[in-house]
Amino acid sequence: MDKKPGPWRITFDTNPDDCNLRCIMCEEHSIYSQCQIKRKAEGRSRRRMDIDLMRKVLEESKGSPLKEIIPSTMGEPLLYRHFEKIIDLCHEFNVKMNLTTNGTFPKFGATEWAKKIVPIGSDVKISWNGATKETSEKIMIGSNFEQRVQNVRDFIQVRNEIAAQGRNSCRVTFQLTFIEIGIEEIPEVVKLAAALGVNRVKGHHLWIFTKEMENQSMRRSKEVIQRWNQIVAKAHVAAENFRLPNGEKVLLENIYALDETAEKELVPQGVCPFLGKEAWVSAEGLFGPCCAPDKERKKLGNFGSLHHQSIQTVWQSDAYQKLQKNYLNYDVCQSCNMRKKPEELYENGSEVELDDLPSLSR
Repeated sequence: MDKKPGPWRITFDTNPDDCNLRCIMCEEHSIYSQCQIKRKAEGRSRRRMDIDLMRKVLEESKGSPLKEIIPSTMGEPLLYRHFEKIIDLCHEFNVKMNLTTNGTFPKFGATEWAKKIVPIGSDVKISWNGATKETSEKIMIGSNFEQRVQNVRDFIQVRNEIAAQGRNSCRVTFQLTFIEIGIEEIPEVVKLAAALGVNRVKGHHLWIFTKEMENQSMRRSKEVIQRWNQIVAKAHVAAENFRLPNGEKVLLENIYALDETAEKELVPQGVCPFLGKEAWVSAEGLFGPCCAPDKERKKLGNFGSLHHQSIQTVWQSDAYQKLQKNYLNYDVCQSCNMRKKPEELYENGSEVELDDLPSLSR
């Protein structure tokens, strides 16, 4: 029997206005961003998703390809007041959770959160920008480097204990944003990941939201791209020489050499890895076709509210089908950091589970 149409993964922007850090590259919460200042000045409430909307979408997705959900990638999802209910929904609807967190593990701490998350987790991406206290805390303002390292140890200990029982083995990832201030430390981040038992180091090139970050892009000139390529080579040497406790290499993702043309376009022949495969749902319930920053994403069209229509209705709508065919006519798609070479979309005959999220608080 054919499955109902729909995405294989859905990102729910549960609580984009809630965060306990002020990372400099964040669209919403950076010390350079005006987003939260304007929200408060205009008297707008914090955006927080109704948990019943998530249940509605999961109910509608029964029998579809859906196998994974992502809680908010803006703000800190573990601050969402209904986060434990999301875990319950994962169990109820038999879907995995792919989580990105800033590694502070508020409310319960790393050990207790691990006990709740690992059994339903596919991947836990911990934002990690720097291998030293000075660099890490300069980027992730408000964080405590030593405490976050201990949190990773505690989380992985629980993960390993659960895996040893023959239960779910959840992957753990260090998630980076490639920026000038932290670039030299990427090889050391790979070494730290290996020592801690972190399976993967991945990242994305900077989306520039403020003028203060313009000089942080590793694509801003041919000379900077050349230096980036040198760091890439060192990172791969580190992955080869510093192994995980089981002897396997730390997987490096999106850490590859760039052509000089990347100054203008990251992957000139790249295709969208999201359209027709994944979906985004805003805190207000609006359907989003991709993970572009909110302001840019709205330029791709208005696909309606999932409060008032099913996700299948949107998925099969003329507007969404038209976007899939014509997305490269849009400036935001032409300049998108997330486009992939066609051959990169497949690994061992199956589609790679891409989880680059440029709406990016991290």
